[in-house]
Amino acid sequence: MVERHAKKLKLHGFNNLTKTLSFNIYDICFAKTEQHRAEYIAYIDEAYNAERLTQILTDVTEIIGANILDISRQDYDPQGASVTMLISEEPVISENLSNDEEPGPLPSNIAAHLDKSHITVHTYPESHPDNGISTFRADIDVSTCGRISPLRALNYLIHSFESDIVTADYRVRGFTRDIRGKKHFIDHKINSIQNYIARDTKDRYQMIDVNVYQENIFHTKMLLKEFNLDNYLFGLGKEDYTAKELDMIRRRLRREMAEIFYGRNMNKM
Repeated sequence: MVERHAKKLKLHGFNNLTKTLSFNIYDICFAKTEQHRAEYIAYIDEAYNAERLTQILTDVTEIIGANILDISRQDYDPQGASVTMLISEEPVISENLSNDEEPGPLPSNIAAHLDKSHITVHTYPESHPDNGISTFRADIDVSTCGRISPLRALNYLIHSFESDIVTADYRVRGFTRDIRGKKHFIDHKINSIQNYIARDTKDRYQMIDVNVYQENIFHTKMLLKEFNLDNYLFGLGKEDYTAKELDMIRRRLRREMAEIFYGRNMNKM
């Protein structure tokens, strides 16, 4: 197989294109009693507190090859946490940086050129007041300026949060100029966010795209295919419910997941 590489774009000054990956991840469970729901919120609040989120974002900066300039983090009462990092470029170790549509590499073998960039994460644990459903949502933004795309960190982030549902948006904003003064509104080819996702992840999720190519806007929604009820029960096991109750719980969970995935309320399932 002959590899073909696009001709390098010669720029006038720095690459001013801003590439932003924004996505929501959701984790869903069923907690029967008010006490169990409170315990689930407390568990999530501890598992994804500001310290843990800071470590996840620190790993992301390593994957995309950035330096951390400043960290602001906060745990909230009664629940939730936020972390914001300002990041800057580090010396470019490799000249073979690529925006090709392929899954991002591991932290040990990537270097990137970044500047005027940031990473943020905010968490939102919540529960339904009377039907046992509890949901954890994390909103994440990775914004970079330069040659590499934040999509390189997508696989790591999906796995870090053990996501049931992922809604991802990628957009390239602004423009950069070549040495002749011509504007370039994107510096790499992209057909779909899906092409940056690893095969094992693709196999686990149902996916749909909504893309606006002329505006350099790309949107992908992901729903976990496998539904094992044992993975969604918090505080009690299957042996603690009747067959009728388990059927009801299964329908409620599937409805919750479908409403989040399709972005609309649905009739009772």
